[in-house]
Amino acid sequence: MSASLDSFLQRATPHVLALFRVVIGLLFACHGASSLFGVLGGAMGQGGTLPTGSWPGWYAAVIQLAGGLLVMLGLGTRPAALLSSGSMAYAYFSTHQGTALWPIQNGGEASVMFCWAFLLVFFTGPGSWALDRVFFGARTEPAAPAAQQEPSAA
Repeated sequence: MSASLDSFLQRATPHVLALFRVVIGLLFACHGASSLFGVLGGAMGQGGTLPTGSWPGWYAAVIQLAGGLLVMLGLGTRPAALLSSGSMAYAYFSTHQGTALWPIQNGGEASVMFCWAFLLVFFTGPGSWALDRVFFGARTEPAAPAAQQEPSAA
């Protein structure tokens, strides 16, 4: 890879991660809003809302709405992403996996994709456009691995 392309990719990575976080958070929040408020096709695309307090659907919808909004805004991103990832793992194994082995067969593709996407956000962090930076200041980036660091002139 050329040095200029590598340099561009390094500069673009935090912005692309932030865009990924915003899109995933927005899509997840839409799932929660549809189930809680009956918008965007309603609960499970059938219209209407989930009964308040019904287990596990209503609680999952609250996690989807709140977690999605927090991740989208970059506010408490890592804890919100971890909770969202876990809720989707629970949804997959409790609802879909018993029907068939593969997500394409059991209708669990969205659960699996959201689970892994939020796990990625948990590990990579919010990227460059996060409200955490506004409220808590810019955090220092982790040091580069030893193999990538320039040798010191000692």
